[in-house]
Amino acid sequence: MTRSTTSRYHVLALTLLVLMLPSAGHGDIYRYVDANGVVTFTDTPTNGRYQFFMKEKKQRGEKGSVTDLIKHYASVFRLEDSLVRAVIKVESDYNPNARSNKGAQGLMQLIPETAHDMNVTDPFNPEDNIRGGSRYLRLMLDQFDGKLELALAAYNAGPAAVRRHGGVPPFEETRNYVEKVKKYLRHYRQNTDSI
Repeated sequence: MTRSTTSRYHVLALTLLVLMLPSAGHGDIYRYVDANGVVTFTDTPTNGRYQFFMKEKKQRGEKGSVTDLIKHYASVFRLEDSLVRAVIKVESDYNPNARSNKGAQGLMQLIPETAHDMNVTDPFNPEDNIRGGSRYLRLMLDQFDGKLELALAAYNAGPAAVRRHGGVPPFEETRNYVEKVKKYLRHYRQNTDSI
């Protein structure tokens, strides 16, 4: 067997093994192929090199890996996980494949330029998107001295628009966005288990 045939055989064998394992985690499955062709599967990716591989059915009431990713990256970027959850709720309603008519993509609706700036290679990969979106949200909070309304307005309309207008821009979409995120933020602070 050639090396590429052997590698394909290993990927197929590992895939079948993952599919046959008892459903303990019931979350999304991610895979990573290293430079030597070694394939690693996980339901809790630890870095952006893992790519979404397949969905696995969840049992009723069980939290998926998105919740863990939100908690992890909220902690990494010194954010309230309730804030990240509120942004995701308003941006995509937790649809990792969401696309806007303005080109925003994924859970936190990153436009391609922002995704590139945040080193997001796959905006439809929940981990990559949540990492990049959380990092961007932290940058907006830092840029606007921790003022939540201004940071949210900048996340929606861009920091230049917030500076140009000396506050939340007079755009109906942006004003509605800020209010919706604040409403969900209050909700998630009170109901820590809901998504």
